[in-house]
Amino acid sequence: MIRPARAEEAPLLAALVARAYAPWVPVIGRRPGPMEDDYPGRIAAGEAWVLEEGGAIRGLVVIEAHPDHLMLDNIAVDPARQGTGDGRVLLDFVEAEARRRGLPEVRLYTHALMARNIGLYAKRGYAETERREEKGFSRVFMVKPIA
Repeated sequence: MIRPARAEEAPLLAALVARAYAPWVPVIGRRPGPMEDDYPGRIAAGEAWVLEEGGAIRGLVVIEAHPDHLMLDNIAVDPARQGTGDGRVLLDFVEAEARRRGLPEVRLYTHALMARNIGLYAKRGYAETERREEKGFSRVFMVKPIA
């Protein structure tokens, strides 16, 4: 079940993100942006959604609605659940949410050194639109049209 995150879950979201992104710290040389995010603020804004199974949070997405697109700001799956399809379920949700909101595309960005993630998004139909430095990170921007 995917549902909006609840205020009291902010520490759980931060902890899940810390576990999910920890392997990337030595790769990029610093904590990725999602590890520094304001989860209470994201929850209050209605931007944080969780994948829950059996009362446990298995993953999360942070999405931002813009007039012409839905921005996938963060997707994280509990490392113990990686490879089980939870990421696919969360991406399916984001794309369905864009359709539900009448938005024509989903945009996202990831670090240029996260080649595995870039490949996963490309297999899902996301196309690279640009690479640039932003907030001290070397980012790859991608987009997927939503039919």
